[in-house]
Amino acid sequence: MSSRAHSGRRAAPKRAPPDARWLAAQVVGAVLDGQSMSVALPGVLTRAAPADRPLIQQLSYGCIRWQPLLQAVFAQLVNKPLRRRDRAVHALSLIGIEQILHTRIPDHAAVSSTVDAARGAVSARWAPGFLNGILRTLLREREALLSKATSTPAGRYAHPDWLCRRIQQAWPADHEHILRANNQPPPMTIRVALDRTTRADYLVKLANAGLAAEPHAIVPSAVVLATACDVAELPGFESGQVSVQDAAAQLAARLLQVEAGHRVLDACAAPGGKTGHLLETEPDLAELLAVDLEPDRLKRVEATLGRLGRSANTLVADVCKPQDWWDGQLFDRILLDVPCSATGVIRRHPDIKLLRREADFDQLGTRQRKILRQAWTLLAPGGLLLYTTCSIMPQENGEVVTAFLQHHDDATVDSLAEDWGRQCGPGRQILPGEWNMDGFFYARLRKSTVGASV
Repeated sequence: MSSRAHSGRRAAPKRAPPDARWLAAQVVGAVLDGQSMSVALPGVLTRAAPADRPLIQQLSYGCIRWQPLLQAVFAQLVNKPLRRRDRAVHALSLIGIEQILHTRIPDHAAVSSTVDAARGAVSARWAPGFLNGILRTLLREREALLSKATSTPAGRYAHPDWLCRRIQQAWPADHEHILRANNQPPPMTIRVALDRTTRADYLVKLANAGLAAEPHAIVPSAVVLATACDVAELPGFESGQVSVQDAAAQLAARLLQVEAGHRVLDACAAPGGKTGHLLETEPDLAELLAVDLEPDRLKRVEATLGRLGRSANTLVADVCKPQDWWDGQLFDRILLDVPCSATGVIRRHPDIKLLRREADFDQLGTRQRKILRQAWTLLAPGGLLLYTTCSIMPQENGEVVTAFLQHHDDATVDSLAEDWGRQCGPGRQILPGEWNMDGFFYARLRKSTVGASV
């Protein structure tokens, strides 16, 4: 027997994974500090026990989705705001309130589990007693607290007051529908690669895998799952038969009207869903150039194409500076999915409500106008440019395109005669939740074969 066996040393016991509610509170705290959930949540999930991950995701998303309401309740439960250094206690408080108001977790379990999460995890010794006190007060006075919390737009609709106001100004007849739709978890919609299989055949594969789904009513490539699942459960996902993509985003490839032999520019390509769909729609393009300003984002495009088994030229480049990268050959089609406020996908990314600022709209509109002007110079006469955003704000959509048309006599609106959305100036707007889709704007412009820009 080796001497090591007699050394008397014991193997260090394995440390238990951190408490699920504590980890969810860390995600919430990070978002309250200005970090996006797409950054905060994945890092936290790697530290969690696999069995805890669904609960962490549920509480993190729910807490951020309802944060303005939860905060309005929390403010009534404390005598004064917590200090900045007590962010962890604040986040755990919101997690506890979220469990009581919006989950099926029994009230006593919501209180005890949140209090337990604070023991040993929060340095403030007063935290467990504080959490126990405010959560038990909420149980006793729930109706009165909620009544007061929902007396303001922020509490009633769980959006910041300024965002409620801007949405109401933009959509006076529809703002309540939009605000309520933003608070509903979105469906998991997938895109079937129709050059590899049919939607009907793929629905059979889903059924055989025990996944209930139905065809989307408007988009031929889209299938809506009854319940979200891990992508690893989707038949053919790793081989590129399907991708996860909202039905509204799937409209882009069809609207661009790509044909064999076309040179196509996907001008703001990340994360690559629309890039892949263009290649599925027309595999015989002469070229598809996918451009993005950020190297890390372009890597996501390349990873997407790799999974799909598709190929395109990719380039880190600024569309506003074509002199730095363009070879002088004009494109027959340009997809211009410009950076925007993403106010049409809040139901999918609820942290947008907390991270976006009112001043962003004007700044984004200025940038969008510049991108559109520069991209237009790259389009061949007779070519089509599809301008799109996942925003519902007119100053990012119809107003941008209208201003462009006023200064370019070689541009005309190519009408979108579609059975979805509503006409908004030169384009069509889908509002969140309509036709089970995210909020998107589309406008298609054709470049004249005669005339020139003013």
